[in-house]
Amino acid sequence: MSIKPKLVDAINEQIATEFQSAYQYLAMSAWFTRSSLHGFAHWMQMQWQEEIAHAMKLFTFLHDRGGNVVLRGLDAPVAEYSSPQQCFEEVLRHEQQVTERIHALYELAQQERDLALQMVLQWYISEQVEEEAQVNEVLDRLRLVGTDGPAIFLLDRQLGERSASANQPQA
Repeated sequence: MSIKPKLVDAINEQIATEFQSAYQYLAMSAWFTRSSLHGFAHWMQMQWQEEIAHAMKLFTFLHDRGGNVVLRGLDAPVAEYSSPQQCFEEVLRHEQQVTERIHALYELAQQERDLALQMVLQWYISEQVEEEAQVNEVLDRLRLVGTDGPAIFLLDRQLGERSASANQPQA
């Protein structure tokens, strides 16, 4: 059964959102690298990889369902931040917006009675809970240490140890 055009458009929009997220995280990684916070930069590169995988999961799903993937242009990402905390506050706002978009897509899939898309989106809903929790944990630590240089250095080392999520989608 082919996928409805309304859903094709919505999935293409979500693919663009995931690629835009990846682009933003790569820009954040560059900012952290310029700031000599390579652990933070690594954390953002891991986010970049996850977002690419999220986009590709939808890309493959849409092709498998007979839909046409239409890639959209990306906006220039924000490239400057006043502090690691301000950067992660932006990450949290962004992830909350992505969560809202995924919930809206899930509701559309329900309205259109597309069970296959609902099943795929269940994974994304769970993933967003994990994404927001991880960002909140980093923000909690950043708020705790404030601008204390040695504490930021220690947090930078910890974030540099992040490895790929075991919950990565198979493209």
